[in-house]
Amino acid sequence: MSAVVFSTWQGEFVDNRHAEGDAVAQTSFKLPVLYTAETKSKAFIGWDGVAIFDRDIDAVRLATEYAAQYQEYSEACGRCAPGRWGGRILYDMLDKIARGEGSYADVEHLREVSQTMMLTSKCEIGRTVPKPILDLLEHYKEQFDSCILEQKPSRHYQSDIGYIAKITAPCMDVCPAHVDIPAYIEGVRDMQFSESLAATRQTMPLAHTCGRVCPHPCEDACRRTNLDEPISIMELKRLGADYEADHALPWQHPHAPKPPRNDGKKVAIVGAGPAGLTAAYYLGLEGIRVDIFEELPVNGGEVAVGVPEYRMPIDKYNKDIDLVLELPTVSIQNNHRVTADRLKELDAAYDAVLLGFGARLSKKVRADNENPDMGGYWGAISMLDKVNLWHKYQIGSPASNELKGKTVVCVGGGFTSMDVVRCAIREGAKKVTMLYRRDEKTIIRNTTYEEYHEAVEEGVEFIFYSSIREIIDDGKQITKLIADTFELVPDPDGGRPQLLKVEGGEFELECDYLIPAVSQSCDMQLIPEEWDLKLTSWGTLLTNGKDYMTSKEGLFAAGDCEYGPMTIVNAVGQAKRAASVISRYLYNGGKCTLTDDEIMEDHLNQLRVYNKNEKITGWMPGLPREESEKLSVDARKTNNREVNLGFTGEEASAEAERCMRCYYISMVAV
Repeated sequence: MSAVVFSTWQGEFVDNRHAEGDAVAQTSFKLPVLYTAETKSKAFIGWDGVAIFDRDIDAVRLATEYAAQYQEYSEACGRCAPGRWGGRILYDMLDKIARGEGSYADVEHLREVSQTMMLTSKCEIGRTVPKPILDLLEHYKEQFDSCILEQKPSRHYQSDIGYIAKITAPCMDVCPAHVDIPAYIEGVRDMQFSESLAATRQTMPLAHTCGRVCPHPCEDACRRTNLDEPISIMELKRLGADYEADHALPWQHPHAPKPPRNDGKKVAIVGAGPAGLTAAYYLGLEGIRVDIFEELPVNGGEVAVGVPEYRMPIDKYNKDIDLVLELPTVSIQNNHRVTADRLKELDAAYDAVLLGFGARLSKKVRADNENPDMGGYWGAISMLDKVNLWHKYQIGSPASNELKGKTVVCVGGGFTSMDVVRCAIREGAKKVTMLYRRDEKTIIRNTTYEEYHEAVEEGVEFIFYSSIREIIDDGKQITKLIADTFELVPDPDGGRPQLLKVEGGEFELECDYLIPAVSQSCDMQLIPEEWDLKLTSWGTLLTNGKDYMTSKEGLFAAGDCEYGPMTIVNAVGQAKRAASVISRYLYNGGKCTLTDDEIMEDHLNQLRVYNKNEKITGWMPGLPREESEKLSVDARKTNNREVNLGFTGEEASAEAERCMRCYYISMVAV
């Protein structure tokens, strides 16, 4: 809830300009009343209305500055006259009124141009910019009248007020890395793949990786969903990276890497997974020396040893890794386990340390007679390590030595468990079953529709609403499992349904190998006890979730060790922000600050850009989503060939054409 003076946000009308006491209405939206903890906002204006927090607001200048942002940050495609020229007319007319030279004819012209833009602009930014301007013209009419009748500038026309704007889109907002998705899709649409990749790498260095194994929350917030089906956003991302690699092009960086700084400043990073690589990349681009310390003999962290080859080919991931490690200021040491004593040495030797190690300790299923040392009990992380180290690096031995012809039961419901069961199929297991306490819909939400259905096609049996009660063994080896069945019982009072055990619903399962994949935890033994770092209730490192500094000065954390087991794109998003903060921390007297762009990111994420109830008009519905070619079941289930073959150029261009280019402008006055 946000206290406001006036608001038209998302159709909710709040007018407290003359209200007092109990008559003061509240808004249901999380509007940015405070820009920062120390700075109050005067107003927020954006694609879906306007909110005023300061009674002394200059509505005329607010509208003028908002129209000015359309000129400075315009993402209009230029393919229609209303979008291309309408915004310029809006600004010219508003500025004329604001400086005391306008007329009522200008107001009428503003209304006419605004209506035309909203009705006929081809892209969303042209459609939405006029809306809050019309709201101000209607509800703060007296201020516009004053400027016109008295032919004088608006009340704060010459005042030193900050107007901070940000371009966003529903898909960009929910993307943890805030990738400029419409821009990279537009590059694909125009077959300009280098431009597409340039847009991605502004905030996402792992384009090969996140173009293949991202859970794509952006697709859940795609406005095209409100019309027919979401854009295939994730698959379009890989096009630019594959084009660069296939044509052996020079690295496409967001900007030319700066030369190494000679000031002696340096950053240590623990962990060479997605978080560590991302932070190293963006620090390295700034010419800052970065040394990464990695326990594994290979680079890439859990994506390298945990994500199977059939989902993430290692040669593609290595391209992303090479992008980082070929920066002259970035180095890596493998087989380097950081202990508590070693971490103290790094803390003393470096100007900042970023902890980016993963969650690699498999948790128990909490069943009776559970013994991790019993034969046939195999933690998911250990099992996937063995599979991937062999297939990707020829390290160790094949997991088929253990699994061929065996009955495998996995307990889980996320990406790790999906990797376990699909790898077990490929290693020759006779039967593979996954037990999950919830339903099919939830497991799809936890992973992806594609991942679940491909596993079913390959022969994995899913038993829902079930969990293991007891593990039976013969003293040396697990022999079978006793499981319980559950059901969702509706709450008669309308509350959340209860998951209750079904009496008499127990059943037995043959089992040679039980592989728990319920979750993972972080190994915190590398944290010196005397540092007494604050932890979350999940046993991970506590930060404020904005600048990613821990409770110890100069020690930062991002990725699994900060949040718990997370997706690659979450780790990338956190590490990108952490690198940004660290770069200023090093050269700003040890202060942690956020840029205006990062502050606005947080405000918009809290407000929520995507409106699932919005009715989409002006676009042709029913355009089918393109489906890329997948290897047939028979061609894939006995090997580790990449399953998703990606779009052809024609398919990619057709899919990109479906994008509605939903850019929005938002602005805060402070």
